[in-house]
Amino acid sequence: MPAPELELRQLRAFLVVAETRHFGRAAERLGIAQPPLSQQIRRLESRVGHPLFERHARGVMLTAAGRELLPAARSALDQVSSGLDAARRAGLGQAGRLRIGFAASLAFTLLPKVVGAYRARFPGVTLDLRELTSTPQMEALRAGTLDAGFVRETPPEPDLVSIPVLHERLVAVLPRAHPLTAQRQVPVAALAEEPFVLFPPAEGPAFHARILRVCADAGFTPHIAQQAVEWQTLVAFVEAGLGVTIAPAGVARIRLRGVAFRRLSPDPEPCVVALCRQAGEPSPLLSAFVAAVVS
Repeated sequence: MPAPELELRQLRAFLVVAETRHFGRAAERLGIAQPPLSQQIRRLESRVGHPLFERHARGVMLTAAGRELLPAARSALDQVSSGLDAARRAGLGQAGRLRIGFAASLAFTLLPKVVGAYRARFPGVTLDLRELTSTPQMEALRAGTLDAGFVRETPPEPDLVSIPVLHERLVAVLPRAHPLTAQRQVPVAALAEEPFVLFPPAEGPAFHARILRVCADAGFTPHIAQQAVEWQTLVAFVEAGLGVTIAPAGVARIRLRGVAFRRLSPDPEPCVVALCRQAGEPSPLLSAFVAAVVS
């Protein structure tokens, strides 16, 4: 970059004169008269302390000092141009870095579609994707270490904005040898005596409460025999015969031979996946991401 006392227009003038090797042609390219161009070069030579050009009848040639300055001038002007372009793209939401949280099970459904479509539209943006359960996502959003997150069943929060982006049916997850798999739809009440495997309420309190409500509406409180943080582990527990569970339909993308997924009866209201961010005016970068997701 140029020293602080140098003006970019002086470096630009020097570069054009060096390329044309002629003050008249350089002035024409720059769209200025020749005397102001000569003044800019003299000021630059005064800063350097040495002549930059040897004047001849047919034009000019670079001096040793001019030859040393030439690559630095080109580099400085290129960096400024690149910086201005990056700033413009960032202001339009077309460049930068976004930190996005997501629930692990969404990697089977929503995430590939959203990320693929967004990257196709905004290749200059770096997405830092972080697999987190609901509670850590909400904490990270409040702390500012996440820009946005995909969370299931988010309760109203005054400091966060939640935009619904997906509705998922709830299904029963059963060991394949379980007698209830013979039915196309499993009554929720038929699960009353079954041990449940479920994630700890602290990891996703709203969605955990939602599953308990589905059971309560059928007249029972589930006995939770085993807990795990991720749906992949819970489905593996079902395959191992440790219990049954109720899960979003997207979890059926976890392909395990010993597991069956069945619709519930009555069919519970779908669970909602929301895109969450901090309240307030979002950055252009985040605004463009939100618009791309909900469009």
